[in-house]
Amino acid sequence: MRLPAADDLAARDHDPRLDFVRGIAIWFLFLDHIPQNVVSLLTLRNFGFSGATDLFVFATGYAAALLYGKMLLERGFIVMATRVFKRVWHLYAAYVVLFVIYVDTISHVAAQYAAPELINEFNISGIIDHPLRILIHGLLLQAKPLNLDVLQLFIALMAFFPLALWGLFRWPNLTLLASIALYLVARLFDWTLASFPDGSWYFNPFCWQLPLVLGAWCALGGAQRLRGLRSTPFVRTAALAFLVFALIVTAAGKATIFAKFAPDWLLEVFLPVDRENIAPYRVLHLVALVLLFADAVPRDWAGFRTRALQPILISGQEWLAAFCAGVFLSFAGHLLLITGPNSLAMQVFVSAAGISIMACVAYYVSWSKRQDYKSVLGARS
Repeated sequence: MRLPAADDLAARDHDPRLDFVRGIAIWFLFLDHIPQNVVSLLTLRNFGFSGATDLFVFATGYAAALLYGKMLLERGFIVMATRVFKRVWHLYAAYVVLFVIYVDTISHVAAQYAAPELINEFNISGIIDHPLRILIHGLLLQAKPLNLDVLQLFIALMAFFPLALWGLFRWPNLTLLASIALYLVARLFDWTLASFPDGSWYFNPFCWQLPLVLGAWCALGGAQRLRGLRSTPFVRTAALAFLVFALIVTAAGKATIFAKFAPDWLLEVFLPVDRENIAPYRVLHLVALVLLFADAVPRDWAGFRTRALQPILISGQEWLAAFCAGVFLSFAGHLLLITGPNSLAMQVFVSAAGISIMACVAYYVSWSKRQDYKSVLGARS
């Protein structure tokens, strides 16, 4: 099993741009999860069709292809698949712990502050009448507690990843076409996964597999194949023009002052953006963003070695710990804003404090892993 870019893949080091993108995405998700937070106006979803989740899934697909692709080359499919499923188990364990503590915390806070609306707002209303059923369906990834949807989606996507990676090694372009076909069929026939007690997943995994596979395809030689095309002035200009168009439409839908720049029929076509099934123009916006970012920021950019960007990079490397911390911090921040002074200064403080704590958690996890690694080396010497 040899890919045209296999030799190049085996020789490649980790790309710091992936950590940067995932770190930014995790921070943006935290900000987006705090309602009525003015700082969340700075996140990606306010400047175009795609958002932090899109970037995160694409970058993680790229990073997973580099990591597990080398493993597939060196040790075969079985070893690679078991390592992926081990990661899936870690993600699932984190989800279960988050789910149980998160639901219990929200229920306790709602009773403590006599704020039953929190139960409905965080989508755990069934916990009062059917706690055991909610717990069982939560373990089956069928519950829909607010802010756990990204982790729920990623568990499903990574469980499917070994098959996708194998296909990308054997038939890269055909596998990408199959991913696109699944995306289109799922949108056409409304294929999705059911949730409890009704409805479906916030993110349809049959559609959201596309940015994951697209990221992996780019990592496994796709980006090199398109290098000549994406370096042409026409493609760059078209990508930039589409980003400007998306910015205008998004701004017109959010603020009346910009509404004059886009007619109503245009807003009806593009807004609200289909988040559940990741609308085609949302995928196109993601591709345009990635294309311009990859051209503007080389992997050996000196900025990645500066101290100012280290918190973002570390958060991207230890994204699971940072994300889990962000889930609780977003709830704590929301609680502070609805029970205390919801001023501009308070919103900025909550946002800055939450991001700082997330970065500290990521730093600690990174430091702890290095200590374990040193201990193992010391034991072997």
